[in-house]
Amino acid sequence: MENKNKMISVAYSLYTEGENGKELVEQTQEGQPFQFITGFGITLDAFEQQVANLEQGQDFSFALEKEEAYGEYVKERVLDLEREMFCVDGRFDHEHIYADAIIPLQNEEGKRFYGHVLEVGEDKVKVDLNHPLAGEKLIFEGKVLESRDATNEEIQHLIKHMTGGCSGCGGHCGDCGGDCSEGCGCN
Repeated sequence: MENKNKMISVAYSLYTEGENGKELVEQTQEGQPFQFITGFGITLDAFEQQVANLEQGQDFSFALEKEEAYGEYVKERVLDLEREMFCVDGRFDHEHIYADAIIPLQNEEGKRFYGHVLEVGEDKVKVDLNHPLAGEKLIFEGKVLESRDATNEEIQHLIKHMTGGCSGCGGHCGDCGGDCSEGCGCN
């Protein structure tokens, strides 16, 4: 990939096609843009390909078909899991497991992912493992705020976070309030 290790910063609106036309799903602001370094799998490959060649200040508008985005919605990814899987110290975790909650899960290989709790029953918890935008065509409209080569420091910072090397916040700046000033050394 010729655009590897580019620092990209974009402000965008994300829409899906709803029954009444475009429906807003997510929106970033110029003051809080979406930033990523190309070549690290931070964002959808097709999204990265669309914006990586654009220049700073350039507007964009494009659609990603569901196959380029999060794939088809698969009914088999809706599971009825045993309620006891969600017990802590012998008691069901009502604080975190409730209808419409988004919960962190991990498979046998140690891969982490999220599930959407659909309902909590007497014996089972119904969890949807599909991405929330699975089965949707995504429409992005926005502007490139920054597009340049990433510095070595930015690349090392990203690698540190991706490998969990950020000790003060467990590798996730959002966990320490976003400013990483709580002893993780990632500012």
